[in-house]
Amino acid sequence: MIDTLELTAIPPEDEALRTEVRAFLADALDGLEPDERARSWMGFDAGFSRQLAERGWLGLTLPREYGGAARGHFARFVLSEELLGAGAPVSAHWIADRQSAPLILKYGTPAQKDFYLPRICAAQAFFCIGMSEPGSGSDLASIRTRAEPGAGGWRLNGSKIWTTNAHRSHYMIALVRTSGTAQDRHQGLSQVIVDLSLPGVTVRPIEDLAGDAHFSEVFFDNVELPAEALIGEEGGGWAQVNAELAFERSGPERLYSSVALLECWLAHCRDDDSDADAASRTALGSILSQMAVLRAMSLAVAGKLAAGLSPATEASLVKDLGTELEQAIPRLIGDSLGRRPERPVPLPLLRTLAYLEQVAPTFSLRGGTREILRGIIARGLGLR
Repeated sequence: MIDTLELTAIPPEDEALRTEVRAFLADALDGLEPDERARSWMGFDAGFSRQLAERGWLGLTLPREYGGAARGHFARFVLSEELLGAGAPVSAHWIADRQSAPLILKYGTPAQKDFYLPRICAAQAFFCIGMSEPGSGSDLASIRTRAEPGAGGWRLNGSKIWTTNAHRSHYMIALVRTSGTAQDRHQGLSQVIVDLSLPGVTVRPIEDLAGDAHFSEVFFDNVELPAEALIGEEGGGWAQVNAELAFERSGPERLYSSVALLECWLAHCRDDDSDADAASRTALGSILSQMAVLRAMSLAVAGKLAAGLSPATEASLVKDLGTELEQAIPRLIGDSLGRRPERPVPLPLLRTLAYLEQVAPTFSLRGGTREILRGIIARGLGLR
């Protein structure tokens, strides 16, 4: 059953981090156009990720012995909020820092922790997540990619699709079947860490409507993995992947995918000599009121994580509602601009709007489709 989401405040010592991060970003992102800022957590810049690592801002919640800063979830919330609000290109390190590192910390062997975690904190190891497969959609339990015992390890065969940044990553944490068949559903699933430079791994980028290639399809043809590629327990992959998805869905990134457009539109409205029309003011009020509520909910989820809880249902709820708002913002702003066709619109605003109109449908797909999330929420509420 879902617990109550309590109003939560960021502790002063964590809130103090905001000033330092904001000052760094003002300099690092100076001159970045709004349509580039709109790419934010899909924007890949390994050099920028290394700058964050040099400041101790990767692995913020990891223990110091692995190169982390031993800070809490509120500090990471502040950092994530500032990075995304500014439109920083965080894609290179994002998955490794957000979910791969906590997963390895929780389930990994001492050797896995010693090898991978310091490299993640130093922006030397970028990860992608191998979950979806052709023909499976969001039904992870039906996957067919198999890792079978081989000479001193595992032999991997199969494929993954819609894998973010696979063509730019060093490693993949893949959910695979180590026993049984797809009909066994949750049984027989395990997670393995795949070095994407190994023979037999083929990665093909997929170009989207906006001309970007964030996603890839990945093929495994008799890839030989060492025994230590297995992370956690064999057959325990289903529970582990759900813990991983809770990390993915619990942050503020499900609120800010369209914030660069919102700020660009607001600047345009302020520069206009005449007052915005009543409909635009209504649209702005709707956006800001929803964003304020969703931010409070996301912060409450961070509070639960800080308390050592696993708010999977609550995180799914925030993600579902947050992506709905993210998708609505381009439509509302486009309608506002369309109501006054005689009013010139700056080119940067038009470019940002065009980009987000193309990619906004994906917001409710990444991290779990709306239908899957609502099933999780229904179970959490005891409705199914």
